[in-house]
Amino acid sequence: MFVQLRYYCIAVIVLLIIPAITYPWGFFAHERINRLAVYCLPPEMMVLYKPSIEYISKHATDPDKRRYAVAAEGARHFIDIDLLDAPPYKNIPRLWKDAVEKYSMDSLNQMGILPWHLGKMLALLTNAFKEKDKEKILRLSAELGHYLADAHVPLHACSNHNGQLTNQHGIHGLWESSIPEQLADQQFDYWAGKASYIARTDNFIWEIISLSGREADTVLSLEKQLSQEFPPATRFAYENRNGKLIRTYANAYTNSYSKLLNGMVERKMKNAIAAVAAAWYTCWVNAGQPSLSLLGSATAETEPVQQLDLLQQRWMEDRCR
Repeated sequence: MFVQLRYYCIAVIVLLIIPAITYPWGFFAHERINRLAVYCLPPEMMVLYKPSIEYISKHATDPDKRRYAVAAEGARHFIDIDLLDAPPYKNIPRLWKDAVEKYSMDSLNQMGILPWHLGKMLALLTNAFKEKDKEKILRLSAELGHYLADAHVPLHACSNHNGQLTNQHGIHGLWESSIPEQLADQQFDYWAGKASYIARTDNFIWEIISLSGREADTVLSLEKQLSQEFPPATRFAYENRNGKLIRTYANAYTNSYSKLLNGMVERKMKNAIAAVAAAWYTCWVNAGQPSLSLLGSATAETEPVQQLDLLQQRWMEDRCR
C-alpha cells in the first residue's frame, strides 16, 4: 500500500511540474498547412495534388514520427541560430560544405541543420518531378512541407526552444500547438494566394530562418510578461490524452497570449502555407513543368504499412511518457 501511494505521489508531482510534451507546430497545424498549400497550386499541378490531398496532409507529420526511429532526424527540424551568429546572421555559411568546415559536423548536429536540409529537400523534390516518380513526389512534398513549416516557428530558430533557459517550460507548445488548435479554424484567414516562383531558393530559405530567429525574443518576452498577470492556478488546465492526464495551458491564457502576439501565429501559419506552395511549384518549374495528369493520385503508401504503424506507436508512447 505504501509503495502504491509513493508511486501515486510521484506521478502527481510530475504532472504538476512538467507541462504537456509538444511537437513542432502540432499535428493539427502541420496537416492544415500542407492541405491548404494544395489550393494555392496551378491547375497543372492540382491534377496530382488535389486527389492526393489526404495523403499529403496525413504524411505532413512523418518527420516528427521518424525522430524516434532515426537518430539523425532531430537536427533537421531546427537551428540554434543565436549560437552561431547575431542578427542579421550574415556570417553563417549558406553552403553546407562551408558550414561543416566552419563549425564541424558534430556541432551542426547539436545546433541544428534545418536551412541546409531544406535546400537538400528542394533538390530531391525537383529530381522526383524530373523522374515523374509519383510516390517520391508526394512523399517529398509532404515532408518538405513539414520542414518549411518548422522554419516559420521562431522557437525552432532559437537555443531557448522551450523556454528552458528562462523558466518558461512549455512555451513551445503554447505558441505552435495550443494557439492554432484553439483559434485557427475559428479566427485565422488561411488564404495565402497563388503559388509564386522562387528565383533564389537559398535566399528564400535564409530569409525565413532569419526572420524566425529575430522573432524568438518577442515570443519569449511577451509570454514572460503575460505570466506575471496569471497565477499558475489560472495559467494551466488538465486534459486526458490517450488515457494520460496531461497539463496544458488554459483557454483564457492561450487567448490572451495570442492577442498579445498581435496575430503573429496567424501570419506565420499563412506564410508557411504560401512558402510550401511556392516550394512545390518552384521544384516543378525547375524540373521542366512535366505533365502530372497521367500520374494519378496517391494509391499506395511510400513505406510499408507495418513500419508506419510502428512509428506511430513509438510516437504515441514517447508523447505520453
